[in-house]
Amino acid sequence: MCTNCTRRQFLGTAGAIGAMALASGHLLGQGLDKDAAPTTVEATPTKVKICVMLAGSPSGQSWGLSEAELEPITKRLAEAEKNIGNVEFVTGRAGNAAEAARLLDKAGPDAPVLAVSCDIFGLSHVMPTVFKQGRPAAVFHLPIIGGHDWCLVKPWRDQGNRITLFNTTDLADLERAARLLRTVPMLRRSRVLVSAPFKGTPAAYTPALVKERLGVEMLAIADGRYDEVMAKVDSAAAEALTAKWMKDAKQIVEPVRDDVFKAARASLTLDELIRENRANGLCIGSCMSWLPRGFPCLGFTQLNDSGIPAACDGDMDCVLTMLICQYALNLPGFMGNAGGVDTSKNVFHLSHCSAPLKMDGPAGPSAEFLLRRHAEMRGGAVPEVHYRVGQTLTFTKLIHLKTLLVFTGKIVDVPKVPKGEVRGCRTELVAEISSPEKLLANWGADRLGESATDYYASLHRVAYYGDHTSSLRHLGSLLGLEVVMEC
Repeated sequence: MCTNCTRRQFLGTAGAIGAMALASGHLLGQGLDKDAAPTTVEATPTKVKICVMLAGSPSGQSWGLSEAELEPITKRLAEAEKNIGNVEFVTGRAGNAAEAARLLDKAGPDAPVLAVSCDIFGLSHVMPTVFKQGRPAAVFHLPIIGGHDWCLVKPWRDQGNRITLFNTTDLADLERAARLLRTVPMLRRSRVLVSAPFKGTPAAYTPALVKERLGVEMLAIADGRYDEVMAKVDSAAAEALTAKWMKDAKQIVEPVRDDVFKAARASLTLDELIRENRANGLCIGSCMSWLPRGFPCLGFTQLNDSGIPAACDGDMDCVLTMLICQYALNLPGFMGNAGGVDTSKNVFHLSHCSAPLKMDGPAGPSAEFLLRRHAEMRGGAVPEVHYRVGQTLTFTKLIHLKTLLVFTGKIVDVPKVPKGEVRGCRTELVAEISSPEKLLANWGADRLGESATDYYASLHRVAYYGDHTSSLRHLGSLLGLEVVMEC
């Protein structure tokens, strides 16, 4: 393993294709040269707009809502707007194509649509206008009284329209729909800071395709910029972060203070690179060349906890998965190596040497962790995070920019690695799954194609607290992704 290579030396290895894509002028219309000094970019608006279209006339006649029945819906929408925080609803009534077009114009060209079915054929009168403009849409329909057009959602989707259906009496699904809808415009505003070599499926590290398919921009870290930023890291800030990590750790097993200090400098370096590029995510394939100056694994932990998805191993599939789920679920994901399936115990193993602490989200508790040396490199300071036994998990990964692989499980064990013993990566979880034989037989769900034999394209999965299967299916419809259950 090359621990002292420069980024240029790395370009001749497995990530050369992705590196050449970045170097050949595909850095997406910003005029940013990969070796240029960073430039200041304008901040994007803090809120995204969602067009809330009350489809039809709430007259209270048969198969339609009354004004009284609409009132709790509008009240819950106001609550959702407040809870989510970074969305602005542009709400209006539309009973025909002209009214729908005026409301869409008011919301702006990037606004997805949350359509509330208000009468028997209200959706039929307005959705063709939404589809003509190519906008993703979520339909909220109250069973029985919300009209008949709910049954057209699947045919509309089969025609290639990005539409999903919330057919429910649970008004909380209005907020869930809005959280999923906001993902689309937020991706279009997003930048991922990257450093080759890349791994994963080739489409995910082809900048032009990533921009076209998801709207996400890939920005290369200029050669030498990591060293330049690290040289300017404030020593007092690094000392303070070192002290915090050592205080917060349940135990410091192998690292000495200097190991933790170097990791703190690396973390603050990553923070500054994110800040100066106004990036929303990070994917690093050159970690190994950085290790002698400080392991970045704890920095990745902090970024993920703060809502900035950060992936190592150059896995663009995973960082895009993490970015999508961060916006949709407001949760960090644990990206890990699939350690295999134990058919005798019905369990699946996932492990890595970097892992988020706040798997319940930014307002939730931090998991306990130990400070360890890297399992493979035998140096530095990395976290060994002890996740919650009994917690339901969703495992997922976007591949080829078109398919979300999904399965679920429940944590039954979080192994504690004894001092001096090396067994896989430091943070490990063992999850009970419904059908280990099916997962083994269906790994990749026959969707990896030529990438099936690519080690990293096949290996990684991202774990999230909770069962998010339903939300990922809705999200797939809104983003035009196929959602496939591996198990």
